[in-house]
Amino acid sequence: MSGPKDEQREKAERELFREAMRGVRALAAPATVPAVRRPVRARARFARAERSAVLAASLAAPDVSLDLLPGDALQFRQPGVPERVLRGLRRGSYRLDGELDLHGLNLEQGREQLRGFLQSALAQRWRCVRIVHGKGLRSGTRGPVLKHAVNALLRRTDRVLAFTSAGLHAGGSGATLVLLKVSA
Repeated sequence: MSGPKDEQREKAERELFREAMRGVRALAAPATVPAVRRPVRARARFARAERSAVLAASLAAPDVSLDLLPGDALQFRQPGVPERVLRGLRRGSYRLDGELDLHGLNLEQGREQLRGFLQSALAQRWRCVRIVHGKGLRSGTRGPVLKHAVNALLRRTDRVLAFTSAGLHAGGSGATLVLLKVSA
């Protein structure tokens, strides 16, 4: 409950406020700027290309180049990408923007992580990334499972310009350096 003292205090505060505001004028309203509507960019995230690539891969004859041994090096470049770009990638001439380590993951987890990483890298406009998949030495007779998956998925991704196994200083045949096509 408010008593008479509270009412007097409120009345005194209102009077002080009015006294302080005497002679003050309101500012003119700023000119409004019409909002610019930017078109929404399409975001098809590998879905259509992925489906058609899976269909094409299932209908095509098995690719002998995908039969990898643990120590085999990976190497690929899109048509039109000069050989010197691949050599520069192999030598480490490109600055690494990010890295993904797939050690300890099974095949499905590795594919999911790789797809998410590539989407993120492309969204961030990264140019060069390293994917550590291991050499597959503990995969037994199945061979390097994650290395196969990385090789296959990167070959099917049209935004991958080139990739090669890393040099000995950067992981050797257990890591892959990937050069991505950054859109303008």
